[in-house]
Amino acid sequence: MIKLGKYQILEVVKKADFGLYLAELESDKKNTILLPLKEVPEGTAIGDKLEVFIYKDSEDRIIATTSKVPVTIGSLAVLKVKEVSKIGAFLDWGLMKDLLLPYKEQTAKVEEGNSVLITLYEDKSNRLCATMKVYELLSTESEYKKDDMVTGIVFEEIDTFGVFVAVDNKYSAMLPKNELFSSIKVGDTINARVINVRPDGKLTLSLRDKSYIQMDSDSEMILLKLNASGGFLPFNDNSAPEDIKDEFKLSKNAFKRAIGRLYKAGAITITDDGIRLVKAPAK
Repeated sequence: MIKLGKYQILEVVKKADFGLYLAELESDKKNTILLPLKEVPEGTAIGDKLEVFIYKDSEDRIIATTSKVPVTIGSLAVLKVKEVSKIGAFLDWGLMKDLLLPYKEQTAKVEEGNSVLITLYEDKSNRLCATMKVYELLSTESEYKKDDMVTGIVFEEIDTFGVFVAVDNKYSAMLPKNELFSSIKVGDTINARVINVRPDGKLTLSLRDKSYIQMDSDSEMILLKLNASGGFLPFNDNSAPEDIKDEFKLSKNAFKRAIGRLYKAGAITITDDGIRLVKAPAK
C-alpha cells in the first residue's frame, strides 16, 4: 500500500511528457502516482525502481518526490517557521508545498524564524501536517551518564514541572522547575549537565556546573554586582528565594554558598541588612 509521509520503493510503469508514473512492486500497476519531470533521475527507464517520498501537492493530489525530506511519519526533525497564518504556522521542509503546523498541535506559540522540533502525522483529511507533541517519540536509551554535558532543544514547558528537552533532538530529558533561573522558551537550544539518569532512562538536566565549580563564577558575579552598586546589596541568608532568583538568577542555596565563600575569603561582611564589600587596605 502506498502510504503518505513515508519513503517507498516504487516501479516506473509509464512515461509522460510531464514525468513518470510509478506503481507498487508486484501490483497490478493500475494505481499509479506521478513523479514530476524535474524530479526524475537522468537515464531512468520503464521497469526501474526508485525510492521516493509520498506526499500531497498544493492541489491535494498524491505525488512522489526523490528529494531528501528531513522528516517522515515516526521520525523527528527541527524545522524553521517560514510563515504564520490564521490556521497555523508553515514550516520549511524543502518541498514546494510548505508543511502546516496547526495551532492545536503547537506546545507554545511560534513565530516566523523560530526553530521547532516536530514529527509528521496524517490529519482527518488525509493530509500531512506537523505536530510539536513529540514526547512519546523520544528515546530513553541514551548512553549519557551523570555529569555529562549535553545539547538539546526545548519542545514543551509545563509550569508545575519545568521544561522538556530533546537531547540530540531524540533523547527524553527534563530541566526541572527548580533548575530554571533564566528565561528559557520552547525552541531554545540549551547546553546542560546531566544531574540524574532516572530508572526509566529519562535524563534530568541542570544549566549549572557542579557546585564547587559553579561557586567560583557565582562569587565573581556577586562581586561584580557589589562593585556596580557601590559596595552594598540588600540581600543575605534571610532574603526570600524569589528575590534572590530575580536579582542573581541563583537558587537560595547557591547564593548562600557563594556569599559564604566570599565571607571566608574576607571579601565581604554579612549583616542584618545585606552584604558589603570589605575595602582593601590602603597601600
